[in-house]
Amino acid sequence: MNQLLIIADPALMAERQSWLDGLAEERRLSRHTLDAYERDTRQFFAFLTGHLAGPTTLKDIQALRPADFRAFLSARRRDGAGARSLGRNLAGLRSLLRYLEKKGLVNAAGASAVRSPKQPKSLPKPLSDSQAINVVSNEAQLHDEPWIAARDAAVLTLLYGCGLRISEALDLLPTDLRPGATSLRITGKGEKTRIVPLLPIVVEAIETYRKLCPYHLDPISPLFRGARGGKLQAGIIQRGMQKLRSAFNLPDTATPHALRHSFATHLLAGGGDLRTIQELLGHASLSTTQVYTGVDASRLLEVYDRAHPRA
Repeated sequence: MNQLLIIADPALMAERQSWLDGLAEERRLSRHTLDAYERDTRQFFAFLTGHLAGPTTLKDIQALRPADFRAFLSARRRDGAGARSLGRNLAGLRSLLRYLEKKGLVNAAGASAVRSPKQPKSLPKPLSDSQAINVVSNEAQLHDEPWIAARDAAVLTLLYGCGLRISEALDLLPTDLRPGATSLRITGKGEKTRIVPLLPIVVEAIETYRKLCPYHLDPISPLFRGARGGKLQAGIIQRGMQKLRSAFNLPDTATPHALRHSFATHLLAGGGDLRTIQELLGHASLSTTQVYTGVDASRLLEVYDRAHPRA
């Protein structure tokens, strides 16, 4: 902090601290994100000290042009920062400048005019077949209440067995799953409707939950209920998945959404065609689905490296 006091005017430092405090108290950002924003703005002020030949002031911030922000990003890139880090750098600076602009201290147009660095596409991280099957089983759920264990198993089975987004699963009504149904109509992003097949294991998991649920499942109320009877929230399932990661020694990428990735990847590995998988996932564009071909290729190469005697 002493170094920062030398490279930034105390008035600017005080405003910066108020901004960070607001992010922590009002927006409740994680400690990791707050530390990153603190570090990013500190690096920016240090850069401006050399760039402007003096400690940074509010007046200096007011006078910054897009070229100044691009110069900072270029300097960070020369230091080895990747596109993700640069994107976060710019996001933090924009947030700070918007805060200062609302107080009438600066104009944030300079930072807003800078295009964010293009982010590399990262491949989805699916679970293996055996990991996915273990996670969705009723016996795997770590809860003393049998109905809650059955509920969590049913939700996770829907994600893996039907490729649903967690929001789509939690929006289901009891009437969406009629007795004897072999398919499920889902309304996803952009009000796009799709039909997904209902595997017997999915139907069985949902019926087990229905029988054990202590609440009356009204036809027009959510199918999946929280411990107090209200609509089940995604955070509950996500926290349950965290416990499963610890219990089964799974990677941090093993999230509820990873089960949807697993659904698509395992279908592709089993011979499913991209167009069908696109429809089952509810993707508007085939290019979104094509990312799974990269995942499958990576898995094939991994198997090759492990098994081939000359690899």
